[in-house]
Amino acid sequence: MVETQAIINDYKRLSGELRLKVLSLYKKANAGHIGCSLSCIDLLIAALIQQKRPQDSFLLSKGHAAAALYVSLNYLGEISDEVLETFYQDGTTLPAHPAPNQHVGIPFATGSLGHGLPIATGIAHANKLSEEDGISFVLMSDGETNEGTTWEAAHYAIQNRLDNLIVLIDKNGLQGFGNTTDVLGDTATASKWRTIGFDVFEAEGHNPAELVELIDTLKSRNNGLPKVIIAHTVKGKGVSYMENRMEWHYLPMSDDQYETAKTDVVNMYLS
Repeated sequence: MVETQAIINDYKRLSGELRLKVLSLYKKANAGHIGCSLSCIDLLIAALIQQKRPQDSFLLSKGHAAAALYVSLNYLGEISDEVLETFYQDGTTLPAHPAPNQHVGIPFATGSLGHGLPIATGIAHANKLSEEDGISFVLMSDGETNEGTTWEAAHYAIQNRLDNLIVLIDKNGLQGFGNTTDVLGDTATASKWRTIGFDVFEAEGHNPAELVELIDTLKSRNNGLPKVIIAHTVKGKGVSYMENRMEWHYLPMSDDQYETAKTDVVNMYLS
């Protein structure tokens, strides 16, 4: 139990440290997309930082959360501190949405939402055809499940029995135009994905320890079904005035807001 609590504490500290880096990047750039980055940090910790092996692939399909990806790759040593500081600047390799062919951990552009799952599905199928032992991970937003290409790819994965595909849905309930349920409806429900043939799991999206354990189980679940984890998250998680607020999909922080955000994160994760 002591060991388990120590692991939980380590994840909590890492979650806080990465959040502070995300806030710092967005403040320096005076840019938005903060809330969506904070909602998926713990999913990145579990899948990309903890569970991805060299033979696996990982795609951040919700490309507007680019800063969350960049700080995770920085933690892994794939993006240097010096390069990280160029975020959003002229000539950077770290723009507002991930750009390809600059960093090993970013193989494809994901600026046009809804196309990460098709790419990840193709990778999973290629691994099957070449008999490679690689898992294809993709992290999506719940808003992306409104996209037509998402469902085409989902049916393709089912038809080709791609049980080496693990989809993580960051279900924070908000998208660019409002509540997800009010735009095109909630298409990130367990029942919908289970009905079409996915192996479906729901999880608390801000518990990296449980997510790591779940992903570890799914990696060896060779039942011919593609996997989806519907992770229930909070947009702006960790910053009191950002949580569950749609405007933090877009707004930059003022100086006072930045100081409050840092204090909130320190109090929640690092004190």
